[in-house]
Amino acid sequence: MNLYKINDPGFLKDLNNDELTALAADIREFLIKSCAETGGHIGANLGVVELTLSLHKHFNSPIDKFLFDVGHQAYIHKILTGRIHQFDSLRQYKGLCGFPKLRESEHDVWEAGHSSTSLSAAMGMAKARDINKDNYHVVPIIGDGALTGGMALEALNHIGSDRTNMTIILNDNEMSIAPNVGAMHNMLGRIRTNTQYNKVKHDAEDFLQRLPQVGTKLRDVADKLKDSLKYLVVDGIFFEELGIKYIGPVDGHDFDDLARAIESSKDYNGPVIVHVITKKGKGYHPAEDDKIGKWHGLGPYKIETGEVIGTKSSISWSEFMSNTVLEYAKNDKRIVAVTPAMPVGSKLTKFQNELPEQFFDVGIAEQHAVTMAAGLAASGMKPYLAIYSTFLQRGYDQLLHDVDRQNLNVFIGIDRSGLVGADGETHQGVFDISFISTLPNITLMMPRDEKEAGQMIDFSLNAEGPVAMRYPRGNISGIDMNIERPALTKGSWEVLKEGTDIAIISFGPTLDIAMEASAELKQAGIDARVVNARFIKPMDENMLKDIGSSDIPVITVEESMLNGGLGSMIAGFFADWRFKNNMKRIGIDGIYVEHGDVNKLLSDIGISSSSIVESAQSLLEISDEKSEN
Repeated sequence: MNLYKINDPGFLKDLNNDELTALAADIREFLIKSCAETGGHIGANLGVVELTLSLHKHFNSPIDKFLFDVGHQAYIHKILTGRIHQFDSLRQYKGLCGFPKLRESEHDVWEAGHSSTSLSAAMGMAKARDINKDNYHVVPIIGDGALTGGMALEALNHIGSDRTNMTIILNDNEMSIAPNVGAMHNMLGRIRTNTQYNKVKHDAEDFLQRLPQVGTKLRDVADKLKDSLKYLVVDGIFFEELGIKYIGPVDGHDFDDLARAIESSKDYNGPVIVHVITKKGKGYHPAEDDKIGKWHGLGPYKIETGEVIGTKSSISWSEFMSNTVLEYAKNDKRIVAVTPAMPVGSKLTKFQNELPEQFFDVGIAEQHAVTMAAGLAASGMKPYLAIYSTFLQRGYDQLLHDVDRQNLNVFIGIDRSGLVGADGETHQGVFDISFISTLPNITLMMPRDEKEAGQMIDFSLNAEGPVAMRYPRGNISGIDMNIERPALTKGSWEVLKEGTDIAIISFGPTLDIAMEASAELKQAGIDARVVNARFIKPMDENMLKDIGSSDIPVITVEESMLNGGLGSMIAGFFADWRFKNNMKRIGIDGIYVEHGDVNKLLSDIGISSSSIVESAQSLLEISDEKSEN
């Protein structure tokens, strides 16, 4: 089939299983070739080809509502809804989003980049449907990893209690980004592998099919008998106990199995969970054989070997952080590492392998991870919580209520701080400064290079009270670690370049842009001071008083939100001390930053050397006019 002629999924209703199988093969071939050029979440999508085809065949999108949990498994959905022509721009600047996007298609009804949201949203949509007396199916598609998230369990509790009509598709591939952990995962594993249960279930279903149509009473008794048999062969059926009918396990690559399960779910009055077993990466050996999550999401690769193109030899920031903490932990058993299902992304697998008793992967459960770290600290341990900036948002109350309020010694490594590029607005790590800076006890830092990062790690593991250290996505610079640096003291900034005409204050990766702007200003006869504000909280008040009293203009540059950011804090400090410095804040001003190349996104935002130079010249003109008057 010519995939490029697909505009709407309605054609699937006329296809037989042989035609669906051929279409699935064509889609897999397309995805493997296309993602080899653009990168993307190839493993997750290869695993749900038959499932997505079946959903669109047996439901009627967009009348029926598909809610993809996380959303990175929606590539086939996008192909079937007429967006294949945009796949050469997948996750690129101004291109096709890697997640469902409301503005892209009427078939995208829910946007999600974080896991475990689909069931709660589905409950809201189903309740709205019922209040309005509409007639359509609500179909959340959630992975077995996402089902471990607290929000998903809260939603299941409500769905089962209210017996709200919906079909929940549980896509069970035994992995999220990394192999799943926890009791929920173990329970699904027992169901998945219990052949005795499957035999009894199927025999009972065959028996029911052969019953004469002589009324419903006998069939109701038999149906109850079949359900009760589950408890003879399985250690409790979790979903049935919650009030949600369970169908499965279903072979997620068999169109007959999928058709029977989906059609049965549609006929049931109440909530149904269809437990579908899929193979992540199916049809492409490098992705199928992946046991550590490498093929969850990656850049362009060579189709023949699966080798990722353009990988650099230097280590990533995540690896540097985790390995450095590991060396401390080898000599101090109080130091433990905690991660919410990100041992691969946060490069903690080495820590996990070498010190398994000092390592905790708690699954997709950010709130639990933060409070567990607080409990560890309250018991004299030194927890290192490695968590992406975008996921730390999910544990904000725990950070405030359990960690900061009790002033506990938790060291938080905020991974992927700043813009992350291809994953777009749901993953950009640009809000953490704004929501952390208001907390009274926490110290917040960001290093300019790995040497300073090493000093900050040492400071954090020996500090009193909570400490958060931001670090970006990507690789470290590879500087000489033997260079001498003054000792790091809490709240201290450093001047990277002296200057008397204007001060540029920044931190982390944007310091390079500030230094570049300073060099350009020098050529224009403007002497710009560059300040490394490595402690975002507390700020270096002595240096700020010195700058404020000099009355020189100030530019702040930050790869984060302006509201609640460093620039706002400096402006507030100047106002409190009645300093009159002209000031320009450069950062992200009240927008969600979409996906694309980071440098292009920064340029769009105005975080560039040219923008700093223009701002400096403008401020100096204003200062000259002010002095003349």
